Amino acid sequence: MPVIRIFKLLPRGHRIAIGALSAAMLLLLLAPTESALASRDQADPRQNEGERRRLALEVEDRPFDDEGHAAREVVVRVAAGDTLSSIFARQRLSSALLHDIGQLGEHAELLKKIHPGDRLTFQLDHQGGFSALSYPLDAARTLDIRHTARGIQSRILSAELEQRTQYAQAEVSSNFWNAGVTAGLNPGQILSLAAMFAWDLDFALDIRAGDRFAVLYEQSYKDGIHVDTGHIIAAEFINQGKVYRAVRHEDGNYYSPEGRAMRKSFLRAPVNFSHISSNFNPRRLHPVTGQIKAHRGIDYAARTGTPVVAAGSGVVVESGYSQFNGNYVVIRHDDTYLTKYLHLHQRMVKKGEKVKQEQQIGTVGATGRVTGPHLHYEFLVNGVHQDPKTVKLPLAAILSNAELARFRPEASRLLAQLDRVSEIMLAKQ
Repeated sequence: MPVIRIFKLLPRGHRIAIGALSAAMLLLLLAPTESALASRDQADPRQNEGERRRLALEVEDRPFDDEGHAAREVVVRVAAGDTLSSIFARQRLSSALLHDIGQLGEHAELLKKIHPGDRLTFQLDHQGGFSALSYPLDAARTLDIRHTARGIQSRILSAELEQRTQYAQAEVSSNFWNAGVTAGLNPGQILSLAAMFAWDLDFALDIRAGDRFAVLYEQSYKDGIHVDTGHIIAAEFINQGKVYRAVRHEDGNYYSPEGRAMRKSFLRAPVNFSHISSNFNPRRLHPVTGQIKAHRGIDYAARTGTPVVAAGSGVVVESGYSQFNGNYVVIRHDDTYLTKYLHLHQRMVKKGEKVKQEQQIGTVGATGRVTGPHLHYEFLVNGVHQDPKTVKLPLAAILSNAELARFRPEASRLLAQLDRVSEIMLAKQ
């Protein structure tokens, strides 16, 4: 090119000067302007909101400190034969720790009452040392024991429970127990329902197909989760057309709508039955001799060893053995009433001993002249044998006027609720 050819003909000094001047001009052209520099410090308005961008943050690098927090949680289900000592030993916790916990007074006594199936939750530190222990006392309360700067401390944590009312009803077809299961009741509720009416109904003799019952009972919820089933608060049992009703009062006992105690002087049945072998019959054919002989009582067939309880409170006037009656117990309740319990496998009371209603006095057996294990039960009024299932019993105590004033409004409310739900359920069937 002519320009390059001319440039080469120039003296060396001129060429260096021209090169330096060209380089300086090129640098001036490439240098950023003041407005361009300012724009670097401003956010680009074209960037979209929510767009991910890397930001430089200055943070202090500190090591994580979890001192005071449990590193491990161990849940122990108490098994048969377990003791606090054996449970602590399995967790490799010292006997000295157990001794310190034993000094917590009433709280330590609560912990000593563990039963098979209970749950203990241990919190251990990184070295396996003790941090805390929790033991649920019931649905609402938890015993909390923990290691603090002041040593071993304990407290009871209480949670607010939501109470809901649940309804159940059924009609007896085969037997009462199966009807209870069909209604969705658990075994404890079925037994409670039977116990509630045990002074009016003999659940061995009186229950018939077509009998009906309905109950209102409490359920407890914690944070919306069902945690416990509470007491039956109202119930109705219709037996062979006759209506029996009971309501739970604030004293924990059950009363009729009129305020009379459901608990009376005598139980209708003194044994947890399996079935009945014979009813009251003064001209009964004896199963062993084949002769007609007065059978002045009721036989409750049950397995040997089934508990037999006193039908009412009184004094044991006889406790012995004879060829025909086997092991027997006789209780005088007052000047009017006397009860007899024959063919026992074991006698658990002695002559002259005072007994309370529902106290166990022996077990079902097959001693004496019998064909199989059963309890023969007799009920005498002024020395005359009466049918235990139909004999008229003394009236139960009634609530005081002050208690009645508190009981009746609540009883009316609960029974009205029971009626409403029953009507709805029957309409759906």
